Amino acid sequence: MTSSTETATTPEGGPGHRAGTAGHRRVVLALFAAGIATFVLLYAPQAVFPQLSDDFGVSRAASTWSLSATTAALALTLLVVGPLSDRVGRTRIVHLSLASSALVAAACALAPSWPVLVGLRALEGVTLAGLPAVATAYLREELHASTQARAAGLYIAGTAVGGMAGRLLTGPLAEVAGWRWALAGAAAVGAVCAVVVRAVLPPARGFVAVAGGARAVARRARRAVTDPALLALYATGACGVGAFTAVFNTLGFRVEAAPFHLGLGAASLLFLVYPAGSLGSALAGRLADRVGRRAVAPVGVVVALVGLLLTAPDRLPVVVAGVAVLTAGFFVVHGLASGWVPARAHAGGVATGQAAALYLFSYYLGASVSGALAGHLWADHGWAGVLTLAALLLASCGVLSLVLHRTRPLGVVPTLAGGPSLARR
Repeated sequence: MTSSTETATTPEGGPGHRAGTAGHRRVVLALFAAGIATFVLLYAPQAVFPQLSDDFGVSRAASTWSLSATTAALALTLLVVGPLSDRVGRTRIVHLSLASSALVAAACALAPSWPVLVGLRALEGVTLAGLPAVATAYLREELHASTQARAAGLYIAGTAVGGMAGRLLTGPLAEVAGWRWALAGAAAVGAVCAVVVRAVLPPARGFVAVAGGARAVARRARRAVTDPALLALYATGACGVGAFTAVFNTLGFRVEAAPFHLGLGAASLLFLVYPAGSLGSALAGRLADRVGRRAVAPVGVVVALVGLLLTAPDRLPVVVAGVAVLTAGFFVVHGLASGWVPARAHAGGVATGQAAALYLFSYYLGASVSGALAGHLWADHGWAGVLTLAALLLASCGVLSLVLHRTRPLGVVPTLAGGPSLARR
């Protein structure tokens, strides 16, 4: 179904939950909890890379595959789960994804060898794909148009909290009891969040199944890869998260070495900067509802670049400040882009689940490739190599933001106040 706007009312199920209603609060709370669970489980090994390296006798660069295997498998699975959700619905997939991911995470804590751990972490990527594949499409279908950008920002804020919680939980636990207990703790958090989502998430009201069959899927896929704006958004996700992952995958190695010499627990405290990402994403969503995503996205890129440059000196307070600013800028960019994709797709007659899946495929593929490459750059060139890679990727985001600024909006609709809805352009 094609709309004249990049976010319209939900499909035939009605106008969607409005801000301030009980349904709206339940949707936001459930997706916030689901985001926490997904990203606690996804990034749980990142804070314990040094311990995994020592325990299994693998190199520092190789230890990053406990995360890269997950993000690579997640990226590939999204290409299946996204189109599948357009046929079977979103909520069923969310519940199955969260429950199975918690079980696989518990198995990871018992892995007897490095190949088994990497294999289980790849399976974790498969099970985790359900939530990111459907989250933004679900928000577009279930919430009123006037609150969609803000809600997408809050969902991304939940993923930022999850990313922080995963590292803060696993780092200190690993220092006290070892990495196995650390991963078991992450699995417990995932299980609790799965129960919360099962109890709180409202039944879908706005979902309308799309036509099935390989030919129909292929036709929608062609539309999803021919719109210049969607292609630019996919690339923005890949480059933005590539820069972010490159920094965070190697940050632990940097601060445990000279001149910082931080322990595993102390190093994990660097992830306390993640609330800057939550704040940046939420504020960017509110601002985008007023002035439009095209105006806000370049600001996020500039903020991220400034933060990255601040990480260059060997002064811990400056590095921490730089990482905080980088985190805020990245989540502005990602929060806007991830919410923009289903909006643009809906306006262009593209199935939103499929478009969201393609964005996240690019996103996690970028995380996998850049995360693995950053480990080798750290080993060969130190922080300068990581910094160069991240700077090039963020500069690419800047170019893409200019491309997006010049792409033709697919429509503008009046807001409830009677003015143009700029966030939908």
